[in-house]
Amino acid sequence: VLVLSVILCAALAGPAGVSFCPDGWFTHGFRCYIFVNTPMNWYSAKDHCNSLGAHLASVSSPREYSFLQQMTKTAGQSVAWLGGFHLQHQGRWLWINNEGFYYTNWYTQSSATSYPCMFLYSTLFSDGWSNTQCTSAKRFICSKTPF
Repeated sequence: VLVLSVILCAALAGPAGVSFCPDGWFTHGFRCYIFVNTPMNWYSAKDHCNSLGAHLASVSSPREYSFLQQMTKTAGQSVAWLGGFHLQHQGRWLWINNEGFYYTNWYTQSSATSYPCMFLYSTLFSDGWSNTQCTSAKRFICSKTPF
């Protein structure tokens, strides 16, 4: 009976390092993601993600980008805010969650001083990310650490 209890507890706990995302969130790699289908400006989207214990999504690899692109397409959309923004006094792009900005996938890039907020852009014939005014209303993707 003791051996059976230990096996059952181990099975319920799952393998070491397994974590879970809240209902309605999707797991990819070591992150949880949710597509929010309510258009908001970049600042409101950032605040909404924060209220969920999350950040606007960052992208650190082509694989992660493909996952976010698929989430956007599955929601029937072609654009979504990401957590990238241009810090003007440093003259560089950053992720809102402080991850390093090492992977880039620009489709088009406009003047960063006039258009400092980043969004994912995905159509049948082209994809990548672009930048625009932060006051534009777009749907968005939030990302958080699993529990």
